[in-house]
Amino acid sequence: MTDPVSYSIHGHVAVLRINNPPVNALSQAVRQGLADGMDRAEADTAVKAVLVVGEGRAFIAGADITEFGKPPMEPNLPDLCTRIENSPLLVIASMHGVTLGGGLEVALGAHYRIAQPSARLGLPEVHLGLLPGAGGTQRLPRLTGSDKAIEIMISGRQIKAAEALEMGVLDKVEEGDPQVIGLAYATELLSSGATRRAVSELPAPDAIDWEAAHEGALKKGRGQINTGVIVRAVQAASELPFMDGMARERALFADLLKSDQSKGMIHAFFNERAVSNLHELKGVTPRALNAIGVIGGGTMGAGIATAALLAKLNVVLIETGQEQADAARGRIEGNLQGALKRGKINQPQYDALTTEALTVAIDYASLGDVDLVIEAVFEDMAVKKEVFAKLDAACKAGAILASNTSYLDIDEIAAATSRPADVIGLHFFSPAHVMKLLEVVVADKTAADVVTTGFDLGKRLGKIAVRAGVCDGFIGNRILAVYRTAADHMVLDGASPYQIDRALTGFGFAMGPFAVADLAGLDIGWMTRKRKAAGRHADERVPTYIDRLCEQGHFGRKTGEGYYLYEAGSRASVPNPKIPELIATEQADLNITPRDFTDQEIVRRYMCAMVNEAAKVVEEGIARRPADVDMVLLFGYGFPRYSGGPLKWADLQGLADVLADIERYAQEDAWFWQPAGLLKTLVAEGRSFDDLNRAGGK
Repeated sequence: MTDPVSYSIHGHVAVLRINNPPVNALSQAVRQGLADGMDRAEADTAVKAVLVVGEGRAFIAGADITEFGKPPMEPNLPDLCTRIENSPLLVIASMHGVTLGGGLEVALGAHYRIAQPSARLGLPEVHLGLLPGAGGTQRLPRLTGSDKAIEIMISGRQIKAAEALEMGVLDKVEEGDPQVIGLAYATELLSSGATRRAVSELPAPDAIDWEAAHEGALKKGRGQINTGVIVRAVQAASELPFMDGMARERALFADLLKSDQSKGMIHAFFNERAVSNLHELKGVTPRALNAIGVIGGGTMGAGIATAALLAKLNVVLIETGQEQADAARGRIEGNLQGALKRGKINQPQYDALTTEALTVAIDYASLGDVDLVIEAVFEDMAVKKEVFAKLDAACKAGAILASNTSYLDIDEIAAATSRPADVIGLHFFSPAHVMKLLEVVVADKTAADVVTTGFDLGKRLGKIAVRAGVCDGFIGNRILAVYRTAADHMVLDGASPYQIDRALTGFGFAMGPFAVADLAGLDIGWMTRKRKAAGRHADERVPTYIDRLCEQGHFGRKTGEGYYLYEAGSRASVPNPKIPELIATEQADLNITPRDFTDQEIVRRYMCAMVNEAAKVVEEGIARRPADVDMVLLFGYGFPRYSGGPLKWADLQGLADVLADIERYAQEDAWFWQPAGLLKTLVAEGRSFDDLNRAGGK
């Protein structure tokens, strides 16, 4: 077995080469290897400098995630960074690829830093609910100043080498093999008589307005506490001697590590990767995928086409007429112009995508060579079946036929074709070229290689792909319908839509449910209520006050009027004065006496409804694991990442307490608040949803 850190001598320079594939994570063996290498170099009187480099595609991409949650093992990373920095030898870090988290903290422990122009550096611990805990909050501000260091750490962004050089994080940027340019730089430093330059010995960063910085960080974090704690750690770097600042950093890190927010974010970090790894698909080869078709060029279809083009797939988009086709092309070009402005593509790439990779047509015969086609037309079963019958006739044998339906039965759609094994649901979220979630909906007859291809497409598009079974709304929209109904019930009982929106954005949602409804279009819920009316149970409470607005042609943001009023071209909104009147009329018709709700009660009822339905979704196998539900809600529905998802939130709250509240609510409305059998079982057995994740499901 190859040593994770190799040692070699090149003149007066000892080279410590990290080789821990795939990204040189800082495992215990790597940390020990670096410490042993430093000891060995210092024991050799001929060695004057140490060069640290990485094998493969990265210098060090951060901590070893397999050690998360386990007892710490010596040498710990803060001590290793200090050990490197305290060496009497010159220590140089030569970086390529990514240098992230603990990797950058190791580099900050070195005395000099050189990197390739393509290298990227960052401290992304903010995304785990933590702060850099191995000296990052103490050393980085001494190089960049407090403001820059705070911005880097609370954003968690990756910094390009040129910017890092300008900020003083790097000393030199040079093209070439990391070891070759590193050795040349070490030789240059030794020849010039350069001495140790420990970052910890540099002047402390200047003071800033710490209270304003703390308030600003918390505002950017939108309820995420570690952004503010990062500011306090940098404040310690400014106000305390270095070693006292290090102790303060470790204490703050330890507090964050014990917090529910960190637990939630670490849960999200692990599971956004895990949900796409399905045991039953191991060894199943996906079908070839070079060109895709898209049916419908509205906002959703254009977004799907844009995502595919950016993933270097050829796209054939079909519209109903030339005017519609021209409008669809305009939407796609507009999306791609946004990518051009953000630097995701350059002008020649834009030109190639719009002139060579994209075809917009009005006849299904143009789909003859595509490998997969995604239907994104009006949410009506008769329309979907008509489209799939045409696709069945036009597409080549082996082409996959996918529906982007949000709610409808994929089995019924598949039955409209002669090839149900080739039919699958691929439920994108709007805007499809931006939103990260993709629900891969597996019908009864969907072939395994079609499922694998769906996940392969998700990966190529940069999506978090989650397997879902067939039911009304699949995972996300089925749960959404229930927790949105809980909000509607609270409105009828006395809470205003605007108080509910405020309470839930205060909890951490990006938007409240009524603002979301306006954004999505009130006509969607209106159509769904009409579609479900025939099979509705007599005890089901279905508020219809908002249907009166829809009947007048008001559908939310796209028409300028919904729960809120919107000025033309503006996202700013004010409450619609018609809404309280419509609610009051329905309350009177139903003989409801409105009561007051606290924000805390609003959040609790909303969350309990979400958890209860999510438990039923897992119990029925629509979602294979609780983590699947969590990732759907995180990446598709604006659930705050620091809570980990609704079922992680329930675990952290205590399942017994959640169940007790649901049972109490059921005394008011037994039909709506029927406790999930799975939830009752877990409470009776003293188990958690996380226990099911570790077991791979139920």
